[in-house]
Amino acid sequence: METLRGLLWWVRGVLGEHAYDQYLAHHRRSGHTEPPMTEREYWRARTDHQEHHPEGRCC
Repeated sequence: METLRGLLWWVRGVLGEHAYDQYLAHHRRSGHTEPPMTEREYWRARTDHQEHHPEGRCC
């Protein structure tokens, strides 16, 4: 069971699913007064940023 949990954690990391969790943690630490983006808003903003700044991608 622990091996499966570790594997799922690793897969989520490879797929980038931890990014929203990291965003929420950063938002809490930063002391922002506005509420954090929803998960849907976060992924839309991240995708938009990547499309406008493609130099960080390999292909």
